[in-house]
Amino acid sequence: MFKNFKPKLEHLTPEVRKKALEIAQQLMKRGGISEDKAIDQAIVQAEQWFFDMKG
Repeated sequence: MFKNFKPKLEHLTPEVRKKALEIAQQLMKRGGISEDKAIDQAIVQAEQWFFDMKG
């Protein structure tokens, strides 16, 4: 899952990439969202999570 989105994920740090994939999987489980939108939203949320965590 999400293998087609490597270019969108490769600029992220490993920590943020892992979190983005977790979030994307959660979004896909809820349904009603495409993989592309799930990845886009997950990247934004994961970056925000990282910035919040680092202060």
